[in-house]
Amino acid sequence: MRTIDAPALKAWIGDGQELAILDAREDGEFGRSHLFWANPCALSRAELRARAILPRPGVRICCVDGGEGGLAETLAKTLKAMGCTDVSVLAGGTRAWAAAGYVLFSGVNVPSKAFGEWVEHQYQTPSVDPGELKAMMEGGQDMVVLDSRPMDEFHRMSIPGAIDVPGGELVYRIGDMVPSADTTIVVNCAGRTRSIMGAESLRSAGVPNKVVALRNGTMGWELAGFSCDRGRSASFPRGTPASLATALARATAFADRWGVRTIDRAALPAMLADANRTTHVLDVRDPEEYLAGHLAGSRMAPGGQLVQGSDNWIAVRGARVVLVDDTGVRARMTGGWLRQLGGWEVYVLTDGLAGPLETGSWQPDCPEAAALSPASVSPKDLAAALAAGTAQVVQLTRSLDFREGHPPGALWGVRTRLAALRPRLDPARRIVVVAPDAAIGRLAVPELEALGRGPVALLAGGLAAWKAAGLPLEANRRDPEDADCIDVYLRPYDRNDGVEAAMREYLSWEIDLVHEVARDGDARFGQV
Repeated sequence: MRTIDAPALKAWIGDGQELAILDAREDGEFGRSHLFWANPCALSRAELRARAILPRPGVRICCVDGGEGGLAETLAKTLKAMGCTDVSVLAGGTRAWAAAGYVLFSGVNVPSKAFGEWVEHQYQTPSVDPGELKAMMEGGQDMVVLDSRPMDEFHRMSIPGAIDVPGGELVYRIGDMVPSADTTIVVNCAGRTRSIMGAESLRSAGVPNKVVALRNGTMGWELAGFSCDRGRSASFPRGTPASLATALARATAFADRWGVRTIDRAALPAMLADANRTTHVLDVRDPEEYLAGHLAGSRMAPGGQLVQGSDNWIAVRGARVVLVDDTGVRARMTGGWLRQLGGWEVYVLTDGLAGPLETGSWQPDCPEAAALSPASVSPKDLAAALAAGTAQVVQLTRSLDFREGHPPGALWGVRTRLAALRPRLDPARRIVVVAPDAAIGRLAVPELEALGRGPVALLAGGLAAWKAAGLPLEANRRDPEDADCIDVYLRPYDRNDGVEAAMREYLSWEIDLVHEVARDGDARFGQV
């Protein structure tokens, strides 16, 4: 396997050529310490994750781990088996990177989070603290609070009276939702950066209202002693807004300012066929719209989430990014921010929905899984076997999802780390795999069989089928414990203990990112 040292990788980052840095560790491990431009590509999902974020197998790739040995090499071998042709491994991993004097970062979505802090400094985005917002509310001020997060986060906790309007929807819908220029607009998220980006999107688009970010979001609100609402679902009105013409003019001016280009559907095939360039095709509309019908091959990437989690979708520095929506507003606003964040070559597809469309979610092909035909059991048969004591369940969903619900007695595990479960598996009982999708389940079956603890089968339809059958679920916030959740980077409110301290630590981390990014030197925010 070809290896490179830290100075060589540092030079690659700055040479202007396409590059993907993939970290083979699980997301929780990645979040403790990683390179600024690294993308998480956990071995447990590598066959799916790599195909989602690497549209071109010939792109230059460097695989990284924590220096513990083996993980990066295994990922590199997996990528080469998938057809990737230009793969290297960082010798010594992140330990060697630090030893060479380079900066390591904690947390996830670091480029996007750091960009949000940069935007606040660059644009002087105004903000109010929770006490000021509380006084505005109690004083009866003409105002609206808009939460820029996805609905699942809003539903979990929200500012009293707020309306959920994810960041990519704000400029598109603000004319209908806030028709009076006299209304003050307050944008919030859970912490800082989505509040900042949402508020600054409205300001940069030329919305005439006074627009401010809620400093430190729902975390700051609760740390100030105020209570969040829970379980609310107040959201923006669906459909094309009546104020579309105004929104499009605002978004076009913003996108033009930052060099966002346009192409049509007829030009896209040639771009995708270019063997020397990588092209990501992303649909930035609301998830409901995407699922109802989208351009074949495009991935769902709601605009606000894409800007605030660019590494979830775009792995390749220097790539081309084609953004799809219906009216051009959301794609143009997203594109303008992506240009400033990563300098990608960004295009808006002007007629991306004018033609045959696909429905449902996008899934990468996984021939490794398709080649396997493991035995399967129905939810009804599994329930009977559990009752009879002849089966045991290994569930491979996210640890946080396992906490919320799993078949009685199930064990939680991470694929590629299943040997840790061996002492807990009873050879006298059949093992049944419950997976988040069929591909991961199929891949896990032979890995469990290799442990020599008895026959292994797959639950047909996974946990969704179990729930649909009305079968019982157990829940336990301490199974697994926080320290064992290596597959996710726990947010403060995911933790069982020390939540307030974790909130304060997170907010300080976001603020400090600007200084760490300057010390690292690999970001070029605003330089397009």
